[in-house]
Amino acid sequence: MIRRTGLIDGAVDTLRERITAGEWPVGTRIPPEPALAALLGVGRNTVREAVQSLVHAGLLARRQGSGTYVLSTSELTVTIGRQIADAHQRDVVEVRRSLEVEAARLAAHRRTATDVAQLLQMRDARAHAHALGDLDAMVSTDLELHLAIARTARNPVLLSLYESLLDAISANIRFNFERPVSNESDDTGHDDLVAAIGAGDVPRAVAEVETYLSRQLARG
Repeated sequence: MIRRTGLIDGAVDTLRERITAGEWPVGTRIPPEPALAALLGVGRNTVREAVQSLVHAGLLARRQGSGTYVLSTSELTVTIGRQIADAHQRDVVEVRRSLEVEAARLAAHRRTATDVAQLLQMRDARAHAHALGDLDAMVSTDLELHLAIARTARNPVLLSLYESLLDAISANIRFNFERPVSNESDDTGHDDLVAAIGAGDVPRAVAEVETYLSRQLARG
């Protein structure tokens, strides 16, 4: 029994590593049991139990007649997602502010020329989505910009926490676009933030984040 349990644990660890490393991206189907058994060097029963363990963890999902698909690359994301599924938008914004203010501060301090070039591209993509009035693109480009700032901060713990909240943040961004706090256009809302980070102006970068998220909190 000990040896069998060890085989299952080893298979779970190997599958988890491949998922978290992005070898099988979210939404893709993992190989069938025979291929996984050959890949891992274990029996099909061991593979079946290892896969089921990751289904329970929320990383994988079985689809009847179709196969098993990657649902998430992080168990932390799944756990937090379950905890905040019914969170009030105000609660999400308060958490966003705590993370994004620090991300902006660190990004302005640690950015490189390559980082700034990428942020400028994302700023332009965001502006283009606004010009088209494409809500889905507005949400995705806004989220990508914030995520890029979190990466630029170069704090792996902050980035991991931010990535674990991406679903909630994406929903909050959509909520804010659908229910703007004023009649003013937000198509250039983050230009000053990107400029501040590019210039290495820490106080201004922090102020820009505090300003736009404080407006969201003001909605109540």
